[in-house]
Amino acid sequence: MRAGVLHGAKDLRISRIDIPQPGPGMVLLRVRRVGICGSDMHYFEHGCCGAFVPTRPFVLGHEFTADVVSAGPDTSGPAIGTRVTVNPARACGFCDYCKSGRGNLCRKTIMLGSASTTPPTDGAFAEFVTVRADQCHALPPHMSDGLGAMMEPFAVALHAVKRAGSVAGKRVLVTGGGPIGLLTLITARAFGATPVTLSDVVAGRRETALKLGADAVLDPTAKNLAEQVRELSGDGFDVIFEASGAPPALRQAFDLVRPGGTIVQIGTLGADDVPLPANQLMAREIQFIGSFRYGNVFDEAIRLVETGRVDLEPLVSEVFPLEEFPQAMQRAFAKDDVIKVQIQIH
Repeated sequence: MRAGVLHGAKDLRISRIDIPQPGPGMVLLRVRRVGICGSDMHYFEHGCCGAFVPTRPFVLGHEFTADVVSAGPDTSGPAIGTRVTVNPARACGFCDYCKSGRGNLCRKTIMLGSASTTPPTDGAFAEFVTVRADQCHALPPHMSDGLGAMMEPFAVALHAVKRAGSVAGKRVLVTGGGPIGLLTLITARAFGATPVTLSDVVAGRRETALKLGADAVLDPTAKNLAEQVRELSGDGFDVIFEASGAPPALRQAFDLVRPGGTIVQIGTLGADDVPLPANQLMAREIQFIGSFRYGNVFDEAIRLVETGRVDLEPLVSEVFPLEEFPQAMQRAFAKDDVIKVQIQIH
């Protein structure tokens, strides 16, 4: 089969590799559409993603729509021919975290398209991929392949908003206008937050946020930022979702959240520790919450899009064929006019 194989930093090749065979409990999927994620871009740019250093060439990709084409022995799950999206994080299913409904914290998780395992686990920028049957979530017949491939990043945003508790009527700030930040903006609005503000240093991303329904946008480097925040939120925002992964944005969040408010950390901040104002955390009773991957929200995410409560169509910027995967990866790095670049496989 054809696959996009990463051999090292900026060394992405369309290669012929063997079609994987599904083992017990696994299904073989014929991939339709795949989105390029920030982690894919990190692997491409640096040859690694934080502490995850590949020990061999491997296939990237974990945001996708596919068809079930066969199943391994002793497998129950979606019928052959079912079109699905996939939770790419395969938790063990047996540990305390999994049994308590927090499989996203499972220490034995195997992630598609990732060097978090040794050897790396091949992902979905290929004609076929195998996953465990229970990772699959059936898609409605009328939902496009592009929207199906958006369910994984949308699930990240949905889980983050749910981690904050009810946001209805809350004054919300999202820091970072990349795909996850914009998805979090859309999700917070859908759950009743008002006003919803987005901050980013890139003007094009602020303009995109306004087009997607942001009530206001902020330049975090503006000299009159404090005045703008007072006009929008009085003493500060009730909830801040930090989606940029930039240490200065996280530090600034503690100055912009109101006493008793909540900061939800979504963005990955790199391998180094980041100093935090612990006295503010204590004296102002700020709640600082982590949000990792998805929880168990894929089916809910599908329903929200299926019913039109959340519109993800504007986030799909461009679609490239697999043969142009290297060019598509370069295009995904544009910050001002691109949100999500996807690859059409079949």
